[in-house]
Parts: sequence; structure tokens; C-alpha cells
Amino acid sequence: MTQLRTVQVLGGGSAGSSAHVRSLASGLVARGVRVTVCAPAELDHAYDFRGAGAHFVPVPRLGGPATLAALRNAFIGADVVHAHGLHASVRATLALAGGVRAPALVTTWHTRGHAEGTRGGLVRLLERRSVRAADVVLGTSSELVDRARRRGARDARLAPVTVPASRAPVCLHDGKARAELGAVDRPLLMAVGALEPERGYGMLLDAARVWRGLDPQPLLVIAGEGRERAALQRRIDAEGLAVRLIGRRDDVAELLAAADVAVLTSRWESRSLLAQEALRLGVPLVATAVGGVPELVGDAAELVPWGDAEALAAAVRGLLEDVDRRMDLAAAGRVQARTWPTEDETIAHVLSVYDELAGR
Repeated sequence: MTQLRTVQVLGGGSAGSSAHVRSLASGLVARGVRVTVCAPAELDHAYDFRGAGAHFVPVPRLGGPATLAALRNAFIGADVVHAHGLHASVRATLALAGGVRAPALVTTWHTRGHAEGTRGGLVRLLERRSVRAADVVLGTSSELVDRARRRGARDARLAPVTVPASRAPVCLHDGKARAELGAVDRPLLMAVGALEPERGYGMLLDAARVWRGLDPQPLLVIAGEGRERAALQRRIDAEGLAVRLIGRRDDVAELLAAADVAVLTSRWESRSLLAQEALRLGVPLVATAVGGVPELVGDAAELVPWGDAEALAAAVRGLLEDVDRRMDLAAAGRVQARTWPTEDETIAHVLSVYDELAGR
């Protein structure tokens, strides 16, 4: 029997899609599939695709002739090319164009772009071209599946992605972690994610301004890096907010487990890593009711409208004042997490799509 060969393509590589590809690579290799990962070199340093048993081909983050040439060479002899995200899908489509023996193309949409005006029109055009070129489009939420169908996908399917839980031991309300963050005698709120406009950190700082009236005043800790860091720090300093920006961390699960409440304020999410980790750990979550978040968390989180800082502040304050509600959400979160597909089930589902396409 011929060994199945797949090429995984990442463009910019969000944390969710990169972690998913790392998980896929490890699981597929264990099942006898030959896996090549094409991605910017820094992603291999962060996610160690080679350590998962995959062959790694570095490609520039910015597209161009060199990127397309590297992808075309990597695609030679492949049965299935699997592109993750819009940028990767566009590049894979261009690299496959004109091929004599083109492999099947699978595209996974992990998230969606937010662009207005001319740029928004370009995003819609690229979405249409990429999904129409794909044999199968996998959406990580029902909303993404519907969006792909509206853009003209021939075959769009729901494929919830469950990123593996942290394997590091964690301790809920760990005193050492709380002391490190400066929250020994005060509530600790935790947010995680790139410091980018779509994460809604302006809304979060608006809520932090409201929390100044609480006694004790909670400390908000934000883990992540991005282009908004300097602007956010200036505002924190100018308004005297109890907020710490701690940069990118490798111990997010441990820090999150130490928190009283996790906060997710994104403008749009599909399968939020923060939401998954918080519910698994039993950390109460307040999140914006956007994208795939309601589908992901069910009744196991407090949901607020995006952009409504007053509602966010009130929801967090209500949880801090109600121990029983926090305990109920903690229990409900663990129950909800057990409804998500396991890592093995996620890999098996993707492999079944590959086998279906390779057999056509």
C-alpha cells in the first residue's frame, strides 16, 4: 500500500492554527503518513514541527516568487495539500496552478479577516478564489462553514479543532504564580492574546477603569505581544490602571490557573485557545458573544456584547462578588470541555478527509 503524503501549509500562522498543525503532524506521522510542513522558519522554532516527525520546509512570511517556488517543490509527489488560513490558501492555490498532476487541496479556515472598504473587497475576492480552488473547505465553527459556502465552496464541512491541553502540571490559585504577578491580596483577572486591535483591549481597559472603584481593586494581567503594546502601556500609565502587560509567556496555563476570572474581549473568535484552556482548567470565563464563542462554550461562560465595556465590567464584578457562581461556572466549564472532540478524534477526522480525496 502506498504511503499517504500530505503537505501542511502555514502563512502567518496564528497560535491556534500553528498549534493545530503541530498536533496534526504528530498524529499523522504516528499513523504512518508522510508529513511536510511549509511555514516561516520562526514557527518551527516555536512549535518544533521537526520534533513531531515532519519534514520542514521554511518559506518566507511574505509571498513572492521564492515562496511559490519553495511550495511547488514541496508539493511534488504529495497526495494532499492542506492549507491553514487565507494567506496560506492563496499561496497554495497559486503554487498548484498549472500543475500536471495536482494533489488534492484542503483548506481550513481557523478565523476570518476584519477589513473594510477596498481592503475588505480584496479579502472577499481572495476568499472566493481560495475556496473555489479547494476540494474541501473545513471550517472550525459553523459560522465559518456558512461563510465559505457563501463564497462559493464546493464542499464545506464543520471541523471543530481542539488544541491539546497543556501537559505541564498546573495548580489552581497557585500562590507562587499570584505572588509573581502581584495579586496576593487582590482578585486576579487574566487575558491572553496578541496585542492587536481586533483583540478588544481598548474595551478591556475601559472596564479596568470601572474596576478602580472596587475594594480590593482587581489586577488585570495581559499576556501577549503586538503592535499595540506601546499605546496600551501609555494609556495604563496615564489613567493609573491596575493592569500589567507581561509579554509573551510559555507558562500561560499555569498563570491562567492562578486567576480568579479569565477575560476574552476579541471582536471575533472561532475556537479560542484562551476559552478552551480556561474551561478545561475550571477558570470562570467572561467572553464576548462573537463568532464561534457561543458554540464553543455553551452555558459555561458569561457572554457579553462586543464593544460593551460596561457589560464586561459588570459581568466580571458580578463573578468576583459571587463565589457560588464562580464555582458553578468552573464545574460547567469542565463538563463543556468534555463535549469537544479529543485530539485523536480531530486527527482521525482530518485523516478521513485525506483518505477520501486520495481515493478519488
